[in-house]
Amino acid sequence: MTVGRIALSLAIAGALAACGSDGGGTPTSGTPAPTPSPTPTACSLADRQSWVLQQLQTYYLFPDLLDTTVNAADYSSVQSYIDALVAPARALGRDRGFTYITSIQEETDLINSGSSAGFGVRLGYDTVNSRVFVLEAFESAPAYPKGIDRGTEILSVNGTSTADLYASGGAQAFSDALGPSDPGVTRTLSIRQPDGTTSTVSVTKEEYALDPISDRYGALVIDNNGTDVGYINLRTFIVADAGPQLRTAINGFRQQGVDEVILDFRYNGGGLVDVAELLGDLLGADKVGDVFSRTVFRDSLSNNNSTEPFESQPEAIAATKIALIGTSSTASASELTGNAFIPYLGNNLALVGSNTYGKPVGQIARDRATCDDRLRVMAFRTVNADGGGDYYTGLASVFPNTCAADDDFLHQFGTKDEDSTATALSFLRGGTCTPISASGAQRAASRQRIEALSPARPTAAQYQIPGLY
Repeated sequence: MTVGRIALSLAIAGALAACGSDGGGTPTSGTPAPTPSPTPTACSLADRQSWVLQQLQTYYLFPDLLDTTVNAADYSSVQSYIDALVAPARALGRDRGFTYITSIQEETDLINSGSSAGFGVRLGYDTVNSRVFVLEAFESAPAYPKGIDRGTEILSVNGTSTADLYASGGAQAFSDALGPSDPGVTRTLSIRQPDGTTSTVSVTKEEYALDPISDRYGALVIDNNGTDVGYINLRTFIVADAGPQLRTAINGFRQQGVDEVILDFRYNGGGLVDVAELLGDLLGADKVGDVFSRTVFRDSLSNNNSTEPFESQPEAIAATKIALIGTSSTASASELTGNAFIPYLGNNLALVGSNTYGKPVGQIARDRATCDDRLRVMAFRTVNADGGGDYYTGLASVFPNTCAADDDFLHQFGTKDEDSTATALSFLRGGTCTPISASGAQRAASRQRIEALSPARPTAAQYQIPGLY
């Protein structure tokens, strides 16, 4: 998995800004200060690599797992050099692509307004049968008005069948055929809908704003055999507007007396830690002052360690039961939110679907504005009130209950016909579950295995939103 694995704290990153050189953490304003035009020397590959090494030696969470003996001259890009430096941590499953270089401007635009360029869909590929499906379509993006939505299968790109693309180069060949994430890129797609109808459409990539909570299915109240259940489908924590939208959604639950909740994070790769903390507050009206999470840095930066309590919010409810829908694309801030409730809800908490990615660590931003370089450094880990937090193998290893279910992409989110939603509702009303840890092999043999598609060189948005194109 190469996308969607960021959990950043704006406040922490800002606090660390004075500790480094040539740039600081994520600007709270979201706009980097004007800087002189870069010179070729200042932004040469060697100079950028040297800066990266300095930052990692200062901030990396596991300094003893950096290979500082590698020769920068052997690597033709900044990212390949980073990968070599953190290889020991990666070998132990501690840094699975969590440390990377990206664009200040691209990420700032994404955080501030959800701005991205593309078709505006999440794509998943069937690893068994080499088929590609749309897992989600964003309403303000160009694909959705063309009739492309959850469950749509892409049969061909510009006349070349998906099967032929896979035969020529696997998932990467299909990804490459879709072209770069630039406005104006047009592709002709042959598509098939869940009802079997086929058509051919031409779609042009455009700039669009990603809505973190869909107006169609993002916030629902579902009748669960006489009990009202609040359903939240949060697409990402990375867009700042997720906070106000969560306030509105949870306030609606409060007004209807809801205290049982489904958190659908199945494709949510994480994002802003402060949004995760707000969501905790909104679900924890009865936990004000208790510990939501603790943030822990390396020993040399332990003065930045902090404890985040549940805080009072006027829209909050006191959730008594929570079912969190997850997949292997669920990571970081999504996992942090679920982990925070383990000490309080116990057996009234369940992971539904499949195991999550396993990212109990977060990044800070180290900026070099002269080169538009933002280095995302894995710099801290988070634990819950009980000190639990080493879920590198996913939340299934630490959740008190797990309920295996399919990501039923042929049905819409939040409907009783959709397997993960139905299983979550069953758990909330006291039904029994087949544990995720005990069911993987038998279920995988009888279903399509869908994984988020990822380009070889993700944009800032693709790093943080699994399957985005």
